[in-house]
Amino acid sequence: MIKTLRRTMKQDKERSVIPKSVQQAIPIRAIWPDGIFAVGNKFSKSFRFADINYAVASREDKEMMFLSYSELLNSFDSGATTKITIHNRRLNQADVERSILIPLQHDGLDVYRQEYNDMLLGKATDGNTNGTIQEKYITISVVKKNVDEARHYFARVGTELTAHFSRLGSKCTELDATDRLRILHDFFRIGEEADFRFDMQEMMRKGHDFKDYICPDTFEFAKDHFRMGEYYGRVIFLRDYASFIKGQRRQNRNNNFSAVIPYDMEQQRKESKEFLSDLTTRDQRMMFGLLTMVHVADSKEQLDSDTETLLTTARKHLCQFSTLSYQQMDGLNTVLLYGLRKVHALRTLTTESTAVFIPFRAQEIMHPDGIYYGQNIISKNMIVSNRKQLLNGNSFILGVSGSGKSFAAKREIVNQILASDDDVILIDPEREYSALVTALGGETIHISATSSNHINAMDMNRDYGDGANPIILKSEFVLSLCEQLIGGHHLGAKEKSLIDRCTAAVYRKYLRSNYKGQPPTLQDFRAELLKQAEPEAQDIALAIELFTSGSLNTFAQSTNVNVHNRLICYDILDLGKQLLPIGMLVVLDNILNRITQNRARGKNTFIFIDEIYLLFQHEYSANFLFTLWKRVRKYGAFCTGITQNVDDLLQSHTARTMLANSEFIVMLNQASTDRMELAELLNISDLQLSYITNVDAGNGLIKVGSSLVPFTDKFPRHTKLYSLMTTKPGE
Repeated sequence: MIKTLRRTMKQDKERSVIPKSVQQAIPIRAIWPDGIFAVGNKFSKSFRFADINYAVASREDKEMMFLSYSELLNSFDSGATTKITIHNRRLNQADVERSILIPLQHDGLDVYRQEYNDMLLGKATDGNTNGTIQEKYITISVVKKNVDEARHYFARVGTELTAHFSRLGSKCTELDATDRLRILHDFFRIGEEADFRFDMQEMMRKGHDFKDYICPDTFEFAKDHFRMGEYYGRVIFLRDYASFIKGQRRQNRNNNFSAVIPYDMEQQRKESKEFLSDLTTRDQRMMFGLLTMVHVADSKEQLDSDTETLLTTARKHLCQFSTLSYQQMDGLNTVLLYGLRKVHALRTLTTESTAVFIPFRAQEIMHPDGIYYGQNIISKNMIVSNRKQLLNGNSFILGVSGSGKSFAAKREIVNQILASDDDVILIDPEREYSALVTALGGETIHISATSSNHINAMDMNRDYGDGANPIILKSEFVLSLCEQLIGGHHLGAKEKSLIDRCTAAVYRKYLRSNYKGQPPTLQDFRAELLKQAEPEAQDIALAIELFTSGSLNTFAQSTNVNVHNRLICYDILDLGKQLLPIGMLVVLDNILNRITQNRARGKNTFIFIDEIYLLFQHEYSANFLFTLWKRVRKYGAFCTGITQNVDDLLQSHTARTMLANSEFIVMLNQASTDRMELAELLNISDLQLSYITNVDAGNGLIKVGSSLVPFTDKFPRHTKLYSLMTTKPGE
């Protein structure tokens, strides 16, 4: 171990050079496009890793995370220097506004856009918002003969890091040269983050120095602080770690001495034994650690105040920070992502002692081009997510009555309609969305046996078959529809052959006309059945007569409503028991028509299905929905299921599979039985369950990919949008 320490000290030793320019104060000798830097006599490489939910994990999960992190520390190469950096970066207000505010479009909806923007600005600037984002990096520096050897070394280390962080539930990605330079630029040129431009090929062609793109305008180093452009900074280091022997020391201070070995010597002997035991029997390693911190302020007075706050906070935890005197430049070069160590204040630690400084706290959800879903309760930052970036953007919104399910769905609908050109389609069994749809210029289609609105169950466009023969897919739908029409009895081989034959026959003219004119109807389909000689065809025709030419023929006539509006709401409240299973099948097929059309036009489609458990009560609509749920992703569509009956929903194996495979789930206040089911299905800890137990409306957990974050969402009450979205009586 002493040899390793001596070798490390020798490698870190460099000739002291006084910089004559701000560029020379940046100790990078050379860079390569893949992110390898030459610093001092070493090569370094940086990786970014994502946060995990350590703060809200259960005790058992925290112990597992701690042990996994200890394994990560043990995996570090003793011949290299490893630096873990936590960068608390203040969000640039202009960038935040540019990314989340909705541009006005002068289309009659700007009054709502202005209200929504005011709400977003309020959330971004209020005192409860943290306004900082925490980024985490790990930098490895090693002595190698040349860059090729270093590249092979970093490739191996990168693979190992990725595997270790994956076991922790985190994600590790390597940084290229532009990424690393951007981090340095954002630190040196605070407030100019959006101005960073770097093209290595262009830089070399023009003969520029890469340091010109990142360095501050000025650098001034004083005894205990430095000035960087218009900002002041200070580097401090952890000098004294926490001690757990306060009780004995209190006795000594009270003159309670005994004629035994002096306490300090006895304690040193005890600690040495424990240290040796850790190294020999508990699979721990000896490590040399150094903790440094740099903080920046607008003025010297603010800097001094912030420093005192940091020192006070450390003292509360029995630690002691000290300011580096006449070493501010060396301290700064140690803190930043160069891979250097210029401060000689190493502390000997075991693996577990080092792991106490675990860098994980709470996951953040901040996707580019996303929409606002609430505020992270742990970090106080805004939750901005983009479902299009997920592997599977399908979603569920779950909660008891009064928990804010409909409000959450409506807020997302409002954001999609106001901020994008995506289409939105709703299935509304409780007539909760009509007012909002009308206000946003959408179309509400009321469907019932007595309604004058008709949707043709046989509607089909040229893109329906996903590049294959659309008749094949339509024939499957008609088979399901016929089985439902004749009472849910499974058809035999003869009946299926007859239905397939008649389906192809009634579409023949429509296909020959290149999808122009009126598509056939169920009445045409029944007429084709009656032409067949087989007695089974006559039986099928008789069985479906009630729904084709009888009193329940609302889906057997040509479509006479506008199904091309970008916001459509299917109101199925008045569908009776007889028509409901058929109506849901037809509506889902109509939605599939729209999705395939939009895919051909390059448009996304968002589908919201309220009280989705109703669809799972009927075999054919459940199976059709399951197929749709699996297929819509490749069509550029995203389904959202909304329900308060989580227990009923999970009784269906199909629904359970859909929920487990959905990457976006909003969980609001849950009933006790539902909580247990969700905890088992989604691996939610007891502490996380507290965020969906007896909480107010608009509070809960949001699952985005592998992230599970507690959130709160409070919308301003005295607004037009709130009155359109709320379902509370009297509001």
